[in-house]
Amino acid sequence: MEIYSFFGWRAGHQILLLETDNNAVNIEYRKADLATFRQLNVVFSEAFEDPEHYQSRLPSDEYLSKLLSREDFIPLVATIDGNVVAGLAAYVLQKFEQERSEIYIYDLAVLESHRRSGIATGLINKLREIAREIGAYVIYVQADPPDEPAVKLYESLGVREDVLHFDIEP
Repeated sequence: MEIYSFFGWRAGHQILLLETDNNAVNIEYRKADLATFRQLNVVFSEAFEDPEHYQSRLPSDEYLSKLLSREDFIPLVATIDGNVVAGLAAYVLQKFEQERSEIYIYDLAVLESHRRSGIATGLINKLREIAREIGAYVIYVQADPPDEPAVKLYESLGVREDVLHFDIEP
């Protein structure tokens, strides 16, 4: 799949036209609204094979609307023909040691049928634009070593740091 033409940013939306086997596909990258974020939750559930965490106790519209309106939450979706095929959820973290912020990609997923087509890179590039607009100094993401495609993607975009992750019960 090759990028055929770039149409530019419009009202926070990036539209790419991809060429695949002589067929053109419009992919739109944009901030999620309530409806597309609900679709993104399904994408996360399917991509991560984890319906228990992403579908069993869905948050209310009121809860999600509050979350989506926060300036420190960045939900992005990639759509084809109005259908969410990928997306990410990221958080802006205000730092204390200096007057700066960083962005943490909490989840990023692409439906299996649309993987290896540059969509994840497109989402990260949209996030990079947002990071520059808000003055964030870095975007970071965690990848699990068994997920080799994710590790390769992130290595192609940034500097790898080997760290340990711990879950601490409240």
